[in-house]
Order: sequence, then structure tokens, then C-alpha cells
Amino acid sequence: MKGKKEQGQVQAGISFAGKVVLVTGAASGIGRAVALAFGRAGASVVVADIAIDGGHSTAAMIVENGGKALFVAANVTRAQEVAALVEKTVHHYGRLDCAVNSAGLSEEGTILAELDEEVYDRIMDVNVKGVWLSMKYQLRQMTSQGSGAIVNLSSALGLVGAPAQGVYAASKHALAGLTKSAALEHAKEGIRINALCPGAVRTPMLARAIGREPAMEKKLRAAHPMGRFAEPAEIANAVLWLCSEQASFVTGHELSVDGGFTAI
Repeated sequence: MKGKKEQGQVQAGISFAGKVVLVTGAASGIGRAVALAFGRAGASVVVADIAIDGGHSTAAMIVENGGKALFVAANVTRAQEVAALVEKTVHHYGRLDCAVNSAGLSEEGTILAELDEEVYDRIMDVNVKGVWLSMKYQLRQMTSQGSGAIVNLSSALGLVGAPAQGVYAASKHALAGLTKSAALEHAKEGIRINALCPGAVRTPMLARAIGREPAMEKKLRAAHPMGRFAEPAEIANAVLWLCSEQASFVTGHELSVDGGFTAI
């Protein structure tokens, strides 16, 4: 098995020098790894999250590594805040080349018949409405430029079902519909829109889930043919590829990065 450092390398040959990238949900986990990877690849990165301390920390890490970063506090479920986020991005850096919509929730863990309505509302609000609002304002800016790339962070559960994760899975299936429809709407405008579907990734979100149910770790590892969890940087590498010119003919696609989880 490769070491974490090798798994987390930015892909050779991919540069985002001179590009402006917006990453939502970038205060921790996959979003942070994506923001850091873009920073290392030369992009000016706008870090967005509702977690203020974590967001500032991500931006500071990028700057400490020699990159350019700006933190903007934003709740992706509120249209005015998302509109202001894109406006601040363009005001500060002049344009928006790539957007990664990583903000999301996974707090289910119970069967559909016993799920509280409030939990359903929270998951769908962030995972579906939040991505729709983000794309709405990102696409307005990208359309005015005539170029852009968007990656929506989905999940392997956006491709299959899962007991006790029905609403989360439904939200990620909905994300596939949003992604493909938007990709078709903007395919001739120089804008590419794709979704990334990770398997289990070693993030604080996963750690919290395992903390609530320790037996989950063994089950999750067994469900992935590679026998391990992904590192956040491995997911970030796939995001960078989708946003790069190396993926110039890829749009409306759901890319699985799941260690074989959905191949079973």
C-alpha cells in the first residue's frame, strides 16, 4: 500500500496558475483538501464555509504554503449569502474559473420509517438546495465569461442505495440530476459541470460516524475492495483533474473514486 504522502500528491502537469477557484465546505475534510490542492497548483482560492475558525485556518494554510487565499463566511442554503460569495470572489480576484461545491451533511443513521422530518429537511436543504443555489450564481458569472468548470461533491451513495442512509442517498441522487441537467444547459458555452462520487474518506465527518458506531469501521473497510479508506488528498486530485484541461471533453459525468465500492 502506498504511503499517505504519495497518495496525496498533486497530479503532475496540472497547473492552475492564474486561475480563480471557489470551494464551498472548505473548513475541513474533503473541502479543505481540495482548497489546499488548488493552492499548491497555483490557483487563487476562495475558501467558503459556515465554520469561521476552520475556514480561516484553511485560508491561512494556503497562504503559509505560498499560495493566495481569501476566506468568505457563507451559508450555501441562503441565496443572498451565495450571491454575495460569488460577488466577493469576482470583486477580489476579477473572475471565477472553477467552483467546487463540497458543502454537505450526512447525519442520518436510521431507517426511513423512523427518520425525523427535521433531519430530512436539513440534509436536503444543504445537499440539494445548497448545490443548486451555488451553481445558480456560479453559472451566471461563468456564462458572462464564456468559460468555467464546476465539480459537485456527491458520494458513492449517489449511485447506489444504503440502509439507514436513504435520505442522504436520495440527496446525492438528486445531485446527479442537477449536475447532468446543468451540464447539458451549458455544454456549448465553454462550461463543464461534473460530479465526483467518493467512497469512504478519512475525514472528521467519517470519524464522528465511527465514534457513534465503532463497528462501522470494519464494515466500511470490508465494503471497499481496496480494503481501506481514501485520503482526502486522493479525492482532491480527482477534483483537480476534472477542473483541468486534461478533462476538456468531460461534462455531465459522475466520476466514482471509491476503491471499487460500486463495482461489487
